[in-house]
Amino acid sequence: MNSSSASQDQAPGALDLSEKGMSRGQVTKLDRRLFMKFTAFGSCRDPQAAADALSAAGIDGVLYIDANDPQGIGVIAPHEDPDHFVTTLRKVFNAPPFSDLQHKPEFDMLGRSYSIGYEPDLEDSLLIKPRQKLANRKFPWAVWYPLQRSKKFQTLPADHQLRILAEHGTLAKRFGSAGYAADVRLACHGLDKHDNDFVIGLLGPMLHPLSAVVQEMRKTEQTSQYLDSLGPFFVGKAIWHSEF
Repeated sequence: MNSSSASQDQAPGALDLSEKGMSRGQVTKLDRRLFMKFTAFGSCRDPQAAADALSAAGIDGVLYIDANDPQGIGVIAPHEDPDHFVTTLRKVFNAPPFSDLQHKPEFDMLGRSYSIGYEPDLEDSLLIKPRQKLANRKFPWAVWYPLQRSKKFQTLPADHQLRILAEHGTLAKRFGSAGYAADVRLACHGLDKHDNDFVIGLLGPMLHPLSAVVQEMRKTEQTSQYLDSLGPFFVGKAIWHSEF
């Protein structure tokens, strides 16, 4: 046995942290995922200058103008390697024009794509589709927010948890199939300073349907009984997309 093949065999007791899917009745695995970082700023009188700086640095992502702050912007940046956020993106945010803006830490969000075990194509689910949703210029409106799930949810039987999650999945499919909204779901366990569990992005061609999604979510079992908090909500409209 050569060293490369030996390295692929897990030692007894080794942790398998790969994402799991299901294809043709067989469990599939992929040890890759997409990280996304959301950062908001105020005192931005020239959003185009910020967009130009992102473009010049080769940053993948989207820049939004803030619907609730006349001088606010928000940036969502995806990358497989989290080092990107503490190297390249950090340098951009520490140089003009971003260094002259007011950072809004209350909107800081960092999450990772994840699987739930039934995805037939893990690469598509974890890496391709999230980027495609961000890149969709026909869906410029966005609502980004974190959520904290009640710890009681983890004590529920597995089949009950699946029923609750399926209810949310049905809601997402209804709005998605109608062309009103697309959702980006990221896990942020241990990545969020407020102990939030997930980061959610709702994207669409109009703002009202995104608000309607949240309104409908209030009626679900998960939101009404097993969430401790939602938000803060960043509401914005995209004025710049990278080429992805």
